[in-house]
Amino acid sequence: MALDKNSTSYTLTFSVVMVVVVGAALAFTALALKDRQDANAADKKMMDILSAIGVDATRDNAGELFGQYVKSRIALDIQGQAVAEENGTLDLRNAADPFNIDVMKDYRASIKTVAKEKSGDVAGLKQSLASEDLRFPLYICEKDGARIAVVPVVGSGLWGPIWGYVALASDFQTIYGTQFDHKSETPGLGAEIKESFFTDKFTVGKKINLSSPTLFEVVKGGAPTTEYSVDGITGGTITSKGVGEMMNRTLGIYATYFQSQLSTQASR
Repeated sequence: MALDKNSTSYTLTFSVVMVVVVGAALAFTALALKDRQDANAADKKMMDILSAIGVDATRDNAGELFGQYVKSRIALDIQGQAVAEENGTLDLRNAADPFNIDVMKDYRASIKTVAKEKSGDVAGLKQSLASEDLRFPLYICEKDGARIAVVPVVGSGLWGPIWGYVALASDFQTIYGTQFDHKSETPGLGAEIKESFFTDKFTVGKKINLSSPTLFEVVKGGAPTTEYSVDGITGGTITSKGVGEMMNRTLGIYATYFQSQLSTQASR
């Protein structure tokens, strides 16, 4: 019997077969490219960390320069206590390496925790805190004989995620450099957080205030600033506030560790 290509059963069967074939092909392609994608993401992360300490790197030399300048990779818990440290060669398959911590994923988890706290869901909050094993990476670098601590920061802008790295001098207070980026902020406005005219503001005698609940602020563009603040981008107010919020919130996790390190240094 001849196959009726105009029948409903033929159309449905053909559609199902095509979906299965295409789906399998896409899954195979994604799996085959995963190692390369992970390597590209790692190269970009290394380039951004190096950029925060003023070292220009490319995908070709990021690994070499990262090994040259980054001397230690530390993981802190939510209390600001060091719980892991790696000094050797990076292994992207080693989940215990602080470099492989997904800070954006942990940020989303912390947002859910805060939502439970604000809603008064005490039981949900306790369960969330008990189930979450949040870790926060810290990179200890050396450049020109000086030790520099680099902290990743993540937050929300006007239209989507924003992130970056803040480098601190050996006193854990003076800002050495910054590197910010975004996913979908407005060109010419919030998207300017990644430009040097904005990031350079953080390196002109600016510090984080370890003795205050508000460690650092990004104030409205043109407003007066102190050594613990910079003025934001005119027309990009919400994104600028997002930068200040993510710096203040994230660095707050690290403040306990910084203070303990300063106390140790003072006692020597």
